[in-house]
Amino acid sequence: MQQSIHSPPSRTDTLKAYSQLMRIDRPIGTWLLMWPTLWALWIAADGFPAWPTLLIFIAGVYLTRAAGCVINDYADRNIDGHVKRTRERPLPSGRVSAREALYLFAGLMLTAFGLVLLTNPLTIIMSFGALALAACYPFMKRYTHLPQVVLGAAFSWAIPMAFTATQGELPLYAWLLFMANLLWTVAYDTFYAMVDRDDDLKIGVKSTAVLFGDADRLITGVLQLLTLACLIAVRVQTELSWGFDLALAGTAGLFIYQQWLIRHRERDACFRAFLNNHYVGMLLFIGVVVDYFPF
Repeated sequence: MQQSIHSPPSRTDTLKAYSQLMRIDRPIGTWLLMWPTLWALWIAADGFPAWPTLLIFIAGVYLTRAAGCVINDYADRNIDGHVKRTRERPLPSGRVSAREALYLFAGLMLTAFGLVLLTNPLTIIMSFGALALAACYPFMKRYTHLPQVVLGAAFSWAIPMAFTATQGELPLYAWLLFMANLLWTVAYDTFYAMVDRDDDLKIGVKSTAVLFGDADRLITGVLQLLTLACLIAVRVQTELSWGFDLALAGTAGLFIYQQWLIRHRERDACFRAFLNNHYVGMLLFIGVVVDYFPF
């Protein structure tokens, strides 16, 4: 007998919808969160970090990024259906309910918090800042044109946590690294927002791409220069040397390439500029590892 069109989804379909909600099939966000976390762990430890700390933070990155995607789609569940790129996501398409999304978010964050409990009291306290940023970011686009700044803080919060977990304190260069990552995140997430700018203007969603308008290329370029300046300041205050210098030079080249990509503000080109930041994070991590490698 033919299956009814109203039959409930199979377990496989449900798991697939959950995985899409957590963006398991799109790892770029995980990498953009992972690379700065790894920079911080290596710099804080003056080399390879302790295995337990490394594994806790790697797992934490996967969990918190997945949770961030879930709560973001929950917040946008009544908006995504009006945007071509997002209308088939699990929530607007009805494959996952709003209640299920909230349960999933809570489960992911509780698991991440369980990992944090394996660290130290200062890191546990810091984790509440991460929770607050992850929970409030998706709603910022309704109240401010600067949701990318909140995202930058959320994507950078693992940096001070890596220092507290490793050193038990927060030196100045930890905050310089935090600021570098925040500025970098605002720049690349503006590229991402430029992809949806036309749709966002129609439905009233706020973003830095909307705020910057025709000055988007100039402002993102300035943000990238400030990112480099903060990274140079980190280099001055740490034991980083020629490996990181080469990585900084390569990063400057990638930033120039990204500006070239967005020169006509075409959707696909802006998205490629966003994706290219994966190589920025990876290159900087390689530079850090090389400098601390015991040759």
